[in-house]
Amino acid sequence: MNALTNIRIVLVNPIYGGNVGSVCRAMKNMGLSQLVLVNPRPGMDMEDAAAMACHAGDVLQNRAVFDTTAEAVADCGLVAGTSNRGGLYRDHSKTPREWAPHLLTAALDTPVALLFGSEDNGLLLDDLALCTQFIRIPSSDSYKSLNLAMSVMICAYELFVASNTFEPPQERSAECPSAMREAMFAKWRKALLDIGFMTPDTADHMMLGIRRILSRGTLTEKDVQILLGMASQTQWAANQLPRKP
Repeated sequence: MNALTNIRIVLVNPIYGGNVGSVCRAMKNMGLSQLVLVNPRPGMDMEDAAAMACHAGDVLQNRAVFDTTAEAVADCGLVAGTSNRGGLYRDHSKTPREWAPHLLTAALDTPVALLFGSEDNGLLLDDLALCTQFIRIPSSDSYKSLNLAMSVMICAYELFVASNTFEPPQERSAECPSAMREAMFAKWRKALLDIGFMTPDTADHMMLGIRRILSRGTLTEKDVQILLGMASQTQWAANQLPRKP
């Protein structure tokens, strides 16, 4: 089971349709699909929400709406509330990165809700009382308040990364063999001598430096083919220059 499918994003008393739509997009980017709105403000611009959702319109269309937060999380085993405010009952707040593994493990067996408060007031005490965990997103002391959709994206991103769902592309070109690498260095030695970058007296020393530069990371067969081509073109260009008498 993919734990992300059991994660519920709950927006409590949201005000702006644009923010709700942006939340939908952030959710779909990070593999989340369950959106719940609790008592959204009257007159919310749902056309704006649809426009901002872009290609995540299905998340918006499939949203659930409840009158109270208690109803929205009634079946959830864990309820994590986001808050940047201080207070004794928030002393065990952790960052989204710290909570993500715990929330995902729980989501294998039970629905897990992440609560986000309204744009003007955040989560109220009655909402926070329902929370089993508190999330605090690190931010600068000069301006701690985050936009609603940004907050959702940060939390969703940490959950997505912790779920190990993403597989980065792997280098398909093999590390080049020594003989190929040596041929490339020999060609560059000749090219650099041809253009006057170094002299026969300094060539050995300069080539050691070039070897160190090109040995700091993976050097694949494709890399060496490009470098060989560059050396060949450098030699060709050098041969077009008029010879000194």
